[in-house]
Amino acid sequence: MNEREQASWTRARLGRSGPPLDLLTARFARHVYAPHAHEELTVGVTVGGLEVIAYRGGRIHSGPGSIVVLEPGEMHTGGPAAPDGYAYRALYADPSLLGDGTVGGIPHFREPVLDDPELARALRAAHTDIARCPDPLEAESRLPWLLTALARRHSTARATDDIVPGADRIAHAVRDRLADELLAPPSLADLAAELGLSRYQLLRAFRTTMGIPPYAWLAQYRVHRARRLLESGLRPAEVAGLVGFADQAHLTRWFRRVLAVTPAAYRNSVQDTGT
Repeated sequence: MNEREQASWTRARLGRSGPPLDLLTARFARHVYAPHAHEELTVGVTVGGLEVIAYRGGRIHSGPGSIVVLEPGEMHTGGPAAPDGYAYRALYADPSLLGDGTVGGIPHFREPVLDDPELARALRAAHTDIARCPDPLEAESRLPWLLTALARRHSTARATDDIVPGADRIAHAVRDRLADELLAPPSLADLAAELGLSRYQLLRAFRTTMGIPPYAWLAQYRVHRARRLLESGLRPAEVAGLVGFADQAHLTRWFRRVLAVTPAAYRNSVQDTGT
């Protein structure tokens, strides 16, 4: 496939040993899908060009920044609507994931093309990060949260009450478990079940109390653990696995986000100063 006809799939897991969720990154100038349907809910974000989709007896168009939602079992096609083609990111989710944080049954989307720039940016960013490194805790922290936001904003379902009694206690209990098991953190679904909560309630309590989602808290905790190991003279490639990052690139990405330097640069600087 040439550079104008590209498609790549990534399978992420929602938590360690959790259910899979597939991600597609695609760019097409000529390819047109044959009529087909998915068992999952398809959520896509167009990132370039213009796409035309035959859906529910009509033709819909999606341009940059649009969110496209195709419901399970709905026959559809898809192809370029302009000579330059189009590019998009899509995820394929079990519809039950959207029921957490809503009431009224499986959410139904009357409109397949949605204008929600904030949510589109968040979906695109999560898709890009998780496709690059499908960390189970990150996938479980980000994707169900965004799917719930999609359902609450744009479907027929109604939002649940966002107040979670004992949010501080819940967040600290989750934080302590993640710190204790940083090499193989438990799934949020399992932690929520132990606490008698839904995953959405757990995420709401954690984000409200800590200000960031669980995967981001754990990544920062791992970075601080990595600092101590780098200061002792270990190399970044050794440190990455010792603190639970997937590889050195994963460590480097988060190290730069938190400390603005690479692990190697940090190690060299602290050794040079004799600290």
